[in-house]
Amino acid sequence: MVELAAAVLIATGTLFFIAGTVGLLRFPDIFCRLHALTKADGLGLALIALGAALLAGTPGAVFRIVLIWFFVATASATCGHLVARYARQSGAGGGAP
Repeated sequence: MVELAAAVLIATGTLFFIAGTVGLLRFPDIFCRLHALTKADGLGLALIALGAALLAGTPGAVFRIVLIWFFVATASATCGHLVARYARQSGAGGGAP
């Protein structure tokens, strides 16, 4: 039963990654693309990490998965903010400078 729940979580997370990628390719400007990508990938990563944590055999492995999730989520948010700030300052985003 745990394996089934983990598989559903991982599959759902993968769907969020795919949705974020579609948003990246289809939306008109950089700000919409960043929003779709960061939101969908953040939730996708959380679901995949939760599914992997369910399959982990030891508390140490769960801790490492949570630690990886935390650092990747922090880096993703920081990079998204930096890209959006640069696009706004340079006027390349299609929005008002």
